[in-house]
Amino acid sequence: MKFYLLIIILSAFLDIVANLLLKKSNGFQNKISGICAIVSAILAFFLLSFALKHVPLSIAYSTWGAIGIIGTCAGGWILYKEKLNKIGILGIFLTIIAVILLNL
Repeated sequence: MKFYLLIIILSAFLDIVANLLLKKSNGFQNKISGICAIVSAILAFFLLSFALKHVPLSIAYSTWGAIGIIGTCAGGWILYKEKLNKIGILGIFLTIIAVILLNL
């Protein structure tokens, strides 16, 4: 099960990369970033589908989604100077708590 959790984490990081590249593509005006975003997203879903053969959907998808949300917010903050308001930060903490509870 721990191996498959690593697969889910890797998949989530690919999802983060895809999201950040999609932003960088500027509506596919930068075609290389756009194509790399599509490839990253496909690889992310491929890895997630592999993990779903061995991990319950509720655990896999919630973990994948939470890592993706948190990583994308962090990447947007670091790379694009995007900021979250207090409600957004609360949402991140609630997401983390929800995933922890689902994994218990």
